[in-house]
Amino acid sequence: MTETDIPCGWAPADDVLYRDYHDTEWGVPERDGRALWEKLQLDGMQAGLSWITILRKRESIREEFEGFHPEILANWDAARIEKALQNPGIIRSPKKIEALIGNARAYLDMAEAGEDFSDYCWGWVDGAPIVNWLAYWRDAPARTPLSEAFSKDLKKRGFKFVGPTIVYAWMQAVGLVNDHQIDCPRHGAVQAV
Repeated sequence: MTETDIPCGWAPADDVLYRDYHDTEWGVPERDGRALWEKLQLDGMQAGLSWITILRKRESIREEFEGFHPEILANWDAARIEKALQNPGIIRSPKKIEALIGNARAYLDMAEAGEDFSDYCWGWVDGAPIVNWLAYWRDAPARTPLSEAFSKDLKKRGFKFVGPTIVYAWMQAVGLVNDHQIDCPRHGAVQAV
C-alpha cells in the first residue's frame, strides 16, 4: 500500500504511532484551553523537525515539562532549564524551552486579564471548525491569511515559536480546521464531535 492509497497519507500505514495519532487525535476539536496551549507548544517544538519526532518524544516531553501546567512552567529558572537540557527524551533547544516558559507567562497573562484561551482560539473561527474539502491531503495549505493574522496576534501577546505555518499546523491538529481528505473516514467523524 502506498501513501496515495491511504486517505491522509501523511500518516503512513506502516507507522502505528502516526496512524493512531491521525485516527484518534488529529483534527478532533479541542475545547480545553490548557490542552490547546500544550498542543501549540508541541507544534512550536516541532519547528525544523518532523512531527513523528515530537510524537515519539511526547510522553517524555510532557513528563519533563511537568504536564504542561503553565503555572509551574512560568516559574522555571536557569537551573531548571539546565536540568531539562540534560534530558535526551526531549527537544533540547534552549530557545524552544525559553519560548515555552515565556508562552506559559503569556497564557497566564491572558487568564489574569480575564481571557479564556479556548474562547480566544475558537473566536478566530467563530466557534466552529473551518471545514475544507480536500481531494488530496497535499492540497492543504501550509499557511493561510487567517493563520498569519492569528500568528501576528499571538506574537503581540508575547508568544514565540508561533509563526503562521506552525499556527496553521496546530489549527489542523486541534480541529480549528478540518483538513482531512474528503475520502478519509475521519473527515466526517471529526465534524460529528
